[in-house]
Amino acid sequence: MNANWTKNGFVYLLILVAVVALFFSLFPQTSQVETQEISTIAEWIKQGKVASVSIVGDEVRVRPCVEGQNAVEKACKASDQVVISRKEPTPGLTEQLISLGVTTAQLNLIDLRVEPPSDVGNWLTFLGSLLPLVFIGALFFFLLRQAQGGNNQAMAFGKSRARMFTGDKPTVTFADVAGADEAKQELQEVVEFLKEPQKFAALGARIPKGVLMVGAPGTGKTLMAKAVAGEAGVPFFSISGSEFVEMFVGVGASRVRDLFEQAKRNSPCIIFIDEIDAVGRHRGAGLGGSHDEREQTLNQILVEMDGFDTDTNIIVVAATNRPDILDPALLRPGRFDRQVVMDRPDMKGRKAILEVHAKGKPLGADVDLESLARQTPGFVGADLENLLNEAAILTARRNKRKIGMPELQEAVERVMAGPERRSRIISDREKEIIAYHEAGHALVGHMLPNCDPIHKISIISRGMALGYTMSVPENDTVLKSKTKFEDELAMALGGRAAEALVFTDITNGAAGDLDRVTKMARSMVTQYGMSPKLGPMVFGRKDDLVFMGREISEQRNYSEDVAEDIDREVRRIVDDAYLRAKAILANYRDKLDLLAKTLIQKETLSHDEFLALLADLPAPLPQAPRGASPSSAGASSTPRPADDRRDPRGSLPSAPAPLPA
Repeated sequence: MNANWTKNGFVYLLILVAVVALFFSLFPQTSQVETQEISTIAEWIKQGKVASVSIVGDEVRVRPCVEGQNAVEKACKASDQVVISRKEPTPGLTEQLISLGVTTAQLNLIDLRVEPPSDVGNWLTFLGSLLPLVFIGALFFFLLRQAQGGNNQAMAFGKSRARMFTGDKPTVTFADVAGADEAKQELQEVVEFLKEPQKFAALGARIPKGVLMVGAPGTGKTLMAKAVAGEAGVPFFSISGSEFVEMFVGVGASRVRDLFEQAKRNSPCIIFIDEIDAVGRHRGAGLGGSHDEREQTLNQILVEMDGFDTDTNIIVVAATNRPDILDPALLRPGRFDRQVVMDRPDMKGRKAILEVHAKGKPLGADVDLESLARQTPGFVGADLENLLNEAAILTARRNKRKIGMPELQEAVERVMAGPERRSRIISDREKEIIAYHEAGHALVGHMLPNCDPIHKISIISRGMALGYTMSVPENDTVLKSKTKFEDELAMALGGRAAEALVFTDITNGAAGDLDRVTKMARSMVTQYGMSPKLGPMVFGRKDDLVFMGREISEQRNYSEDVAEDIDREVRRIVDDAYLRAKAILANYRDKLDLLAKTLIQKETLSHDEFLALLADLPAPLPQAPRGASPSSAGASSTPRPADDRRDPRGSLPSAPAPLPA
């Protein structure tokens, strides 16, 4: 703050002086000198009351006689009082006085002098007229300096807004990043090159120009960039892709030039561009030239990364979750030489991430982070950090000193399905339907060999769901077989099958299940080639949105006959799964009733309680032969269930108000 005042002190002083001078020029102080008309002065001369008269330009300065003296009787002495008057420019003062009745003899009695105007007075008059212009100029200069030097940089449109970190005080290091060992190793080499370039230069290796980090949202791309900044110990420039482009033409390219000029002055250094897809989208995607400004910015980035002047130790690190829409020129070797994939962590990685975020939090003795990692498949780093934060908030709400396993379990369910809604009023009839619905999911999933183990069943409303059945995989898997798809379809339809089996009517509670089942079955037929009739082929081509890169429609590249076969195959797969689920529930109706009644009483069943209720059941049912269901083995097409009400066209009825269960 002191430096700013010193820097702008002259400007502040100039403005202050100009304001004061302008005030005095616009609002002059009233003088204590008496002013009179020239006719009054003429009368005083006739009466002999004037001792001397001085003429300075048009101003007449009159000194009266000392009180008691008279110039007619004898020469009087001039008093200290000065009376000011104004004469006309022409004729002279003598002629004006004579015209007012003053005689020559009376004029000879007074001291009449003509004095030249003062140069100081002329300068003051000139400065008085100049000060308003000086004030306006100083004010404009001050506002311009403030606009350029302030945080908003209202006038510095072409300047880069990148934030520079020196790297001498790292806040994040590689020790704070877990669950991405391969990505960490790739970026560790970049850090080593900046620290020890001679080690690589001796082998003829060149520095990589750019590193592109690709991954789903929340996988830790920005955190990894912060760790690189902390480990490298070199200047680090951070900027978002959206900060380049403004409403003014040419601003984006100008900011790119300014950014790389700053980087060259501080090389070796690292430039981090977050969300680079904001400016790096495929060129030519805009309609009507509306994206010319963004394309100019991208062209400037391409030139700066690999143009004529590239003999600099600058590494560009960028992050995006949409690598498919980036321009090919941006991804070629020489620009972004490496693509580091920040994938969703596996169970081991999730445990390591939980251990990192658990530092500084008081955990109870019953906390098992490995069990939490097993319960959270598909969670990314941001989800796991949110999970521990929610657990800490719940612990504080319950006035506990340490975070226990119940709070962590509750946090997992809050992140997955939302908070509990115990205040929702549900009738006994609806509660019974929900209990049978969830019991149907759990029983079918337990009896099929390829479904994940049931971890928890609840009929307490959470978020938009009236109830939920949580299944946790024993191990993380990447590939999913056809039999697993079919078992999961049957489990998803277990809720609808239980409603149809127990009650005389069905509800719209299975709307979410039906939507998931339909999409899964269609993907099996059109994308994964899992239909024996249609074979290993992909049907349909996806159309992407021009500006956003999002899928908006599917272009049919097949005939109407093939479309009809696809619909038949999707229906067959869904009907087979539905009949399998209904057969399991019919065979073990007593266990279905037991689960539902226990849920109505307790509202929630844990894994151990669920297994205790089904302890006397046999091993999971074997997988039915492909293309057949337990009730229609060998049939080429499965008959439609009589109690699954369909419209005349044979499609599933649309729910008026979907209530996912």
